[in-house]
Amino acid sequence: MNYNILLLFSYKIDPRNNNDITYGMPNITLDEIDLKLLAELQDNGRKTNVELAKSVGLTAPPCLRRIRALEDSGIIKAYHADIDAASLGYRITVFAMVSLKSQAEEDLQAFEKHIKSIPDIRECHMLNGEIDFILKIVAKDLQSFQELLTSQLTSAPNVVSIKTSLTIRTAKDLPGVPVPDGLPTNN
Repeated sequence: MNYNILLLFSYKIDPRNNNDITYGMPNITLDEIDLKLLAELQDNGRKTNVELAKSVGLTAPPCLRRIRALEDSGIIKAYHADIDAASLGYRITVFAMVSLKSQAEEDLQAFEKHIKSIPDIRECHMLNGEIDFILKIVAKDLQSFQELLTSQLTSAPNVVSIKTSLTIRTAKDLPGVPVPDGLPTNN
């Protein structure tokens, strides 16, 4: 079983120090060791602190302090197990594109609240363009998906249309985000 870490950040070079990057949160500067830690943890969140420290060239205590700082800052949001869906009977993945009648903020929030209450909907992303939301849905079979679609999605308030696509296979499914190998250089 693989453990994954959800990372959320954007970066820019800190103009005061070319060796550090200031990330999309105030007062957080990551150096090359932090980036290596993030890459290691995202690849295998079950590594021990001693293994992590060795892989980034630190001793265990400063490595643990850095990891705690990354957690406290919100850069590392959580630790998760990457569970094989089919082993729990979820053999179907569907993407649903949802259009709403109204895009008023309270209507968007009401739809999002409704979606959060449905466990089989694993992801919900608001989009710009013709489609308002894209949903990732898992189901045990076509019948259970059809039931969810008709009883919980098409009947939801403010929904005007839903287009669905059943996945045939998944060619790539990487967790997290790309972590830079090193610090960018200013030329």
